[in-house]
Amino acid sequence: MSITAALAELIVHSQPDAAARDAAREGVKDFLAASWPVLQGQVPDSGLPALRTVYGDGSSRSQALLLGYAAHALDYDDFHADFRGHPSVVILPALFAWQQQQPAEIDDFLDAYAIGVEVAGRLGLAASQQHYALGHHNTATLGTIAAAAALARLLKLDVRATATLLGIATTQASGLRAQFGSAVKPLHAGFAAERAVTAAQLTLAGFDGKQDGVIEAFLAASSNGAAQPERLIAQWGDPWRIVTPGLEYKPFPTCAGTHSAAEAARILRDSWLSAGNSLEALLDNITDISVAFPPGGDIAASVTTPTNGIEARFSLEYVIAAMLIYNDLRLEDFAEGDLNRAVLPLAAKVRRTPDESAPPDAINPALRFHLVTLTLRDGTQLQHRRTRQQSLAAGVDVESKLRLALSQESGERLQQLQQSSELQTTADLASLQQLLRI
Repeated sequence: MSITAALAELIVHSQPDAAARDAAREGVKDFLAASWPVLQGQVPDSGLPALRTVYGDGSSRSQALLLGYAAHALDYDDFHADFRGHPSVVILPALFAWQQQQPAEIDDFLDAYAIGVEVAGRLGLAASQQHYALGHHNTATLGTIAAAAALARLLKLDVRATATLLGIATTQASGLRAQFGSAVKPLHAGFAAERAVTAAQLTLAGFDGKQDGVIEAFLAASSNGAAQPERLIAQWGDPWRIVTPGLEYKPFPTCAGTHSAAEAARILRDSWLSAGNSLEALLDNITDISVAFPPGGDIAASVTTPTNGIEARFSLEYVIAAMLIYNDLRLEDFAEGDLNRAVLPLAAKVRRTPDESAPPDAINPALRFHLVTLTLRDGTQLQHRRTRQQSLAAGVDVESKLRLALSQESGERLQQLQQSSELQTTADLASLQQLLRI
């Protein structure tokens, strides 16, 4: 049996457990928190109105694309370490879009989501770090296949139809990191969700395709000889990847590759202030800021001199400076439009100094760290090292994140959003699908 066929068997016949369903519920809450401000026009974003002029027909495919874009537009959505990408902004738009034409039961929806994340994580492992290093955007490429797997499960397709759907989706999978720092980056999530829906529609219409060897061919063609396709099926669901390593929720609306650097800067700021010093004295006396990390650790955070708020999300320089000034990475400083000019003079003092003694990031991104050093006018140096694992251990309060996203809502509408986001019943799912409809 080919890997593609074996994967289809697992998608059809495996059963996520209660812990996976609970993790799926929390993932939906975070998805709502990340997408709602864009859907409601609470932040500057010209992308969604522009997309509506092209994808305004109300079809399932258009809904998937628009919702995928909106959920990824702020770069505030979840991340999965095995996947090295953002699974929910592809999987959930495809599932919610399908809801409008064929409503599902709540347990079937949660199981499909968990299956999609399982496939996403396994694809990341199978494709190896080479897939991302070669310039592919995993959310777009691997995400197309993961969303297709979720739809196959939701639709309760048989093994042959599931393999066909996977093959149709896989042959469409594309997306380049070269688009990072532009509105096309979040559009990748929309494209991936749309392609998954299209593949499902074609499969249901009886359109034929290869059931064997397609995913293997894709991995071989896009991983520079480093693909490990057997990792797609080995120890499936043991544990479920939506539980372990689980979805990582973002505390800031910036690239995840900047977060431990931002937290190191915050710790240095807090330490300075707790000693009775003023913020003005710190900012006025900084002559140099260096940030060290493993070689290649800035592959995603690649923008050194941003020209707009979207590019700033991928700039260690801008992120560190903004955190030192404001003690937070504020949504308005990373939204579409002009940069915050108050941040730029301090950002210009940041230098990247890769630590060549550390193992390259591509070997194990889980070992990533950022060492931030502030040099003051009198020669004093303030230094803190923050690891990715420390950042993850701090966690994110998804409930608080959702409350903040819904802070402009009130009355019956707020109650409806809060109730439906719990996803305890099929009625909750139907209500949330309508609220998310674009």
